[in-house]
Amino acid sequence: MKKFLVESQRLQIRRADLADLPYILNLQVKPENLKFIVPFDENFHTNILTSDGTEKIDVIIEERETSKPVGYFMLSELDNPHNKVEFTQGIIDKKGYGYGRELFKLLLKWSFDVKNYNRVFLDCKTYNEVAIHLYESLGFKREGILREHILTNGVYEDLILFGMLKNEYLDKT
Repeated sequence: MKKFLVESQRLQIRRADLADLPYILNLQVKPENLKFIVPFDENFHTNILTSDGTEKIDVIIEERETSKPVGYFMLSELDNPHNKVEFTQGIIDKKGYGYGRELFKLLLKWSFDVKNYNRVFLDCKTYNEVAIHLYESLGFKREGILREHILTNGVYEDLILFGMLKNEYLDKT
């Protein structure tokens, strides 16, 4: 029986395992996703999937009714003295159903209510307008710009850094 990190009426989030590796790798290279992320290779994910999960985990987002995956997410910095977690990379495969918003609400609940982190942070490319709108509508604050932080196809790109503190989360719930 699979153990879920957190569940809602429609979704359940579980730690990914090696059987999920092809799904994760495929999601990363789909053209509609690739422009917004920096893909990690098979060895990188294999190391995460076979680790004890204290530093990073890959998670699979599933529909509760069917147990079919609708996305993947990586969570980093899970065990650190600063009591924070990074939402490193997330991809919703089944777009247009509100799963992204629901996923983030679940991840925030898990981060603040279950794991008792004090801070959640993430970054995104400056032209990812859908993600920026989602993050700000959920209460994430823009904390800065990481200028020319990543090299994509020979072009340096800026990233927007977003964060949310536990007290900000509690104020919204």
